[in-house]
Amino acid sequence: MAGLRLGPLLRYLDPCGGATVWVETDRPCTAGVRCADGARGSARTFQIAGHHYALVPVEGLTPGTTTSYEVLLDGRPVWPAPGSGFPPSTLTVPAAGATGLRVTFGSCRRAPDPAGTDALDALAARLAADPRAERPGVLLLLGDQVYADSVSPDTRRWLAARRDLRDAPGAGVADYEEYTRLYDESWRDPEVRWLLSTVPSCHIFDDHDVIDDWNSSAAWLAEMRATPWWQERVLSGLMSYWVYQHLGNLSPAELAADPLYATVRSVPDGTEALRSFVARADADPASVRWSYRRDFGRTRLVMVDTRAARVLAEDRRAMLDPGEARWLREQVLDAPGSFDHLLIGTSLPWLLPPLIHDAEGWNAALCAGSRGPRWARAAERLRRRADLEHWAAFPASFALLGDLIARVGSGPGAPATISVLSGDVHHAYVAEPFWPNVAPQPASYVAQLTCSPVHNSVPAPVRAGFRFGWSRLGRRLGRVLARHGRVVQPVLDWRRTGGPWFGNQLMTLALHGRSAHLRLEQARRNRRRRIGPAQWETVLDRPLAPGAPPGSIQPPETSN
Repeated sequence: MAGLRLGPLLRYLDPCGGATVWVETDRPCTAGVRCADGARGSARTFQIAGHHYALVPVEGLTPGTTTSYEVLLDGRPVWPAPGSGFPPSTLTVPAAGATGLRVTFGSCRRAPDPAGTDALDALAARLAADPRAERPGVLLLLGDQVYADSVSPDTRRWLAARRDLRDAPGAGVADYEEYTRLYDESWRDPEVRWLLSTVPSCHIFDDHDVIDDWNSSAAWLAEMRATPWWQERVLSGLMSYWVYQHLGNLSPAELAADPLYATVRSVPDGTEALRSFVARADADPASVRWSYRRDFGRTRLVMVDTRAARVLAEDRRAMLDPGEARWLREQVLDAPGSFDHLLIGTSLPWLLPPLIHDAEGWNAALCAGSRGPRWARAAERLRRRADLEHWAAFPASFALLGDLIARVGSGPGAPATISVLSGDVHHAYVAEPFWPNVAPQPASYVAQLTCSPVHNSVPAPVRAGFRFGWSRLGRRLGRVLARHGRVVQPVLDWRRTGGPWFGNQLMTLALHGRSAHLRLEQARRNRRRRIGPAQWETVLDRPLAPGAPPGSIQPPETSN
């Protein structure tokens, strides 16, 4: 009999009554979803590297309703697991024409990590304990869902039983089978498993899904490609991402039109087809698009790949290759007036503390030769050691995104809010841009909303560095670096209006009509007991104000 190895994950859900549910099984079978209201769907598993998966399309759901569901393998119920202690998994379909949406987001989750309480565990515990608790309409996981280069002690022991860790890549994962171990470890967590079965999720990768500082520079990539283990790591990382994360980002219509998905489902073993696909993607990033768009009623989400789509040549560095930049522009400019809120999901923050922004621009200019070859060599070493590879390290792309946001926010049918949602930097903050010498000023409220980590930590010196980066002295120092690097200053400026906050945390945007409300919550252990259920502490809870002058909203600063 077939068994359920991993999942179910509720992925796509739309108000027209369609959904997709992802599962991994321990052998070939037909996976089915059967809802209490009579909606159902089924799909035959496909095979990749000896593992079996299905993405089950569910049809016939009724808008405006919630229904429980069960998973069947070859007609036998396998989910909910007997005695799980969690409520039944459900599918909640928005009502037709609904304008409300709750978007919860974060990044950087090391599943078995000693750094405090896992924020996804805490969210699951709250939703399971209180059926009346406000539930996200969608969960955005903005990168570093697994850590291929920094594994847990249990996984290290498992790897050591497979191969000699004295050989490269050491205790980092080496192949597809080892990637499956990371996903097992992350998604078998009982609370998270239940949460992902009942809250739809959208995913995008960041560097640790493959390796720290993935694609930071052309020199970095050349060095990695010269190692004997890199090719297998990157291909296995992309293969596992396609299976475990990317497929579920796509709508049923997009899946039906996807030739690779059709191929792997039509052959006994889809491993070679998928491997050939990701090999092309690695050799020519412009040949594949990992970015995607989702429309949730009057809210548009554009999730942007800021890792694999980079142009790394120093004389034309770009966060997005020309095709990807064109696609992004088309998505955010499509059908103006048809959405009230625009969410741009990018794993890396667009707006950083000013000192860090200027340091990255300075470093990029030096690497490009603004001060000669000796400075360029030193700057490349610094870029790798200090992780100087955010949007600011790609100045043309930083400006392009700013210009695009200003155009959307000041054009006809401008949305009420434009939010850039990011993670990566292991803390949270709110920053608001403004364009001092641009007319007309955007009518939309624009903000950089950064939330990280879900479950990780940041050393105290780095915390101090981030705080200093926002200070007046830090800003002045950044200007000195920019002048030394002969960096052209951007036409926009920005200021911090919340944070920085440090801890395991999640942000939630509650959108209704043309209004928006932002909440940041941190997961903490009960302060009276070292063990026991987690508690949520709200550190930010305020409305976003479309059209307000920059910096006019000053939330209370909470130190943590």
